[in-house]
Amino acid sequence: MSKNWINKKLPEFVRDILRDFCLISCKLEKEFAAYDQHGRMNFAFFNYLVGEEMSKGPLWRLKDMAHILSKHERKAPLLAQLIDWSLGYIFHESMKLKEDAYQQEYYRPWFKEIRQKDLMEVEIRGIVDELYQVLKQTSESILREIKRIRFLQFHLRHLFLLYLPYQKDNELLARFLFAQSNLIEKVFKHSHSELLENIYGDDLSMLYFMAARSLRKGGWFKEAKKAVEIGLKISPDHKDGLQEAKIIAKELQKVLS
Repeated sequence: MSKNWINKKLPEFVRDILRDFCLISCKLEKEFAAYDQHGRMNFAFFNYLVGEEMSKGPLWRLKDMAHILSKHERKAPLLAQLIDWSLGYIFHESMKLKEDAYQQEYYRPWFKEIRQKDLMEVEIRGIVDELYQVLKQTSESILREIKRIRFLQFHLRHLFLLYLPYQKDNELLARFLFAQSNLIEKVFKHSHSELLENIYGDDLSMLYFMAARSLRKGGWFKEAKKAVEIGLKISPDHKDGLQEAKIIAKELQKVLS
């Protein structure tokens, strides 16, 4: 990948990193909630999430995107590097969870089965019992790994609050914030409004006007019309919004005629 190509793609990387962070956060929290309730970690989920070198999972791809961003971000390099490091650490903790889940799912039942055998020699039974204690410790490891990931997710949300204001001119970001507002709110919770205020300041309508522009460029005219109308409800006399509304109206007329 050439440097010029990456620089042109940075707005997409930013949008994709935020999107995938939100999607993965929701999936992780669902798995953690299930573990809190049932005490079982799902190996298949972490196998899918992490993947392998030749078939990378969504968390692996997110880690790689964040690393590219950290190498090319010029507006806020330290924040990009901290996001990169935090996502990388979540990846490594998830790798541990994948292995721990594998041990629990496939070897715990086997150990329980052989420990129930009555004809086992005393010396062998002693070894089996000792080895089983190691397997039982994976539950403690899982709890530590979940705690670390939740801790990192909390600080990543804060890092995005600080970093994304440097992306206030990113139309793809605005389009995502508009189109996936429910997802953003689910992840950022009470910080959702703060996130938007940090990015767009006193001119929140620009979120909707930029989203409308991006949607219109992509040929999504009805969605663009909806976005610009929301923006004009906030700022009825906004020059950019009125101009975008005119352009969208012309495009819709062409489609209908």
